[in-house]
Amino acid sequence: MTVYLVGAGPGSADLLTLRAAALLARAEVVLYDRLIDPSVIELVNPIAELIDVGKRPGGSHTQDLINDLLVAVAARHETVVRLKGGDPFLFGRGGEEYEALARAGIACEVIPGVTSALSAPLLAGIPVTHRGLSHGVTVVTGHAMAGSQIDFGRLANADLTLVVLMGIEHRGEIAHQLIGGGLDPKTPIAVIEQAATESQRITRDVLDQLWGLDVANPAVIVIGAVARLSHTDSLLALGEQGLSALTEG
Repeated sequence: MTVYLVGAGPGSADLLTLRAAALLARAEVVLYDRLIDPSVIELVNPIAELIDVGKRPGGSHTQDLINDLLVAVAARHETVVRLKGGDPFLFGRGGEEYEALARAGIACEVIPGVTSALSAPLLAGIPVTHRGLSHGVTVVTGHAMAGSQIDFGRLANADLTLVVLMGIEHRGEIAHQLIGGGLDPKTPIAVIEQAATESQRITRDVLDQLWGLDVANPAVIVIGAVARLSHTDSLLALGEQGLSALTEG
């Protein structure tokens, strides 16, 4: 018996890895997250058992219960897929599920997926790193565990791109802390909703307007000079004068 922790990628089925698609086609049981695109579910073995374990506000699916369910299902079946949005180990709590299976003596294999932290900006035409604009990228969750707090002020760095996952609910506080940490209030931002689906929408503005944007989950927030770009070759067209205008605001 083996459990496969499979990354479903950022959205539509054509962005899955070949390995992920092959496992879905022969799985006996698939436990899947709430935001998995329907086109991905269509690839599942038609005789497989589908179990929705997506967490919902006020719902009953805690992580401990999901871990226990994975162990119980794996004890009865040879091929079990745990289908997770994006990449299983990037804010997907796949590491906790892997540990639970290991404690139970159940074999587990991880199939990487394309994370929305990188693919959502890419699909919006935003390079998260770009010479002259961003020397690196920081990925952070905007939804900390109860009792913990993320100090966004420490992440204020104009030389880097900040990508925030699950940050819509706290976007006002995120902007407030970043500005308090020294980031220019007019730093470009982009919010990509429903990335890699037919409902994808891109909203662009500046940091001190983030709190008031009409946006909703699931969404990825990109903060930094690159958020103003709309395609990866835009700097080639702008030339040095355009680059100066972008970096100086």
